[in-house]
Amino acid sequence: MGLFDKIRGEFIDIIEWTDSSNDTLVYRFERHENEIKMGAKLTVRESQVAVFINKGKIADVFQPGMYTLDTDNLPLLSTIMGWAHGFHSPFKSEVYFVNTKRFTDLKWGTKHPITLRDPEFGPVRIRAFGTYAIKISDATNFIREIAGTDGHFTTDEITNQLRNLIVSRFADIMGESKIPVLDLAANYDELGDFVTKKIHDDFTKYGLNITKMLVENISLPEDVEKALDKHSSMGIIGDLKKYSQFQTANAMEDAAKNPGGMAAGGMGMGMGFAMANQMGQSMTNQNNQQDTPTPPPVPQGAAFHVAVNGQQTGPFKIDQLKQKIQDGEIKKETLVWTKGMGQWAKAGTVPELTALFNALPPPIPG
Repeated sequence: MGLFDKIRGEFIDIIEWTDSSNDTLVYRFERHENEIKMGAKLTVRESQVAVFINKGKIADVFQPGMYTLDTDNLPLLSTIMGWAHGFHSPFKSEVYFVNTKRFTDLKWGTKHPITLRDPEFGPVRIRAFGTYAIKISDATNFIREIAGTDGHFTTDEITNQLRNLIVSRFADIMGESKIPVLDLAANYDELGDFVTKKIHDDFTKYGLNITKMLVENISLPEDVEKALDKHSSMGIIGDLKKYSQFQTANAMEDAAKNPGGMAAGGMGMGMGFAMANQMGQSMTNQNNQQDTPTPPPVPQGAAFHVAVNGQQTGPFKIDQLKQKIQDGEIKKETLVWTKGMGQWAKAGTVPELTALFNALPPPIPG
């Protein structure tokens, strides 16, 4: 560096920062033993805030705009330093540019499964993944609490802590919501909004604001997902017999296309015919079973209870009653009862028994 460059570098006339990265939250203006010249130009672009720090304390904060640094623009710093040299002497101060734009597509996810009690499946373990977006809402608080004296603070230095906060609140909300696992996909938006509100105060303590949180996926263990897939497949297949016939037809076609089987004495063809015959018999039996109606059960006659010497006997079926009538044990005046009758009645007045009495031969003439 030449002598002229060294002299020119003694004082800083222009203070600005353009961000070429997508992950820088705080950048300290680079200078090496340089002093800021009174009257220097400060440019703070949109989505930036410039923070002046003198002797370890925050002195002044500049919002977006272009400034000429003098005692009017540096009221706190002017009070601290006093400007003993007619308010025109250079001064030393650290300048931090804080990026206030929104940082999107930050990842969060559960390191370990969350165990929940599902009303349908019982205890289950789930994993969750998603993205979120943040922005710095309070530059001075963020420098005090998070960035400190770091001259180049990026999102990678804080995302782990933020992710732990999100996962902790998410697990708590999932445990309280008691939403069935199969209904979680219909509540991704609601879960994201609720978690955003739940952790708002936690982020505010750091000078941050979480603007959006998205739940992209909630998954079950691989074994459970396979079991669900099998259950879904069974529902889609429907009739197992028809599905077996379809599988048999496919197997027969594959066997017929097997050149090795065809060459070995027509074994492949024989297997194909055997399988076709088996499938045909299966279909025939199934069709016969479907076409032949099943007869209804044979109706059973009514059974009657009979009063003998004031005692209830029976029940007796019609054939038994017929024999008792022929033997003279039951007469027309004998009381009988069966299901559906309101009270006991004389046997001769019951329609089911009247025919039995009429079938008796008349007495032989004397």
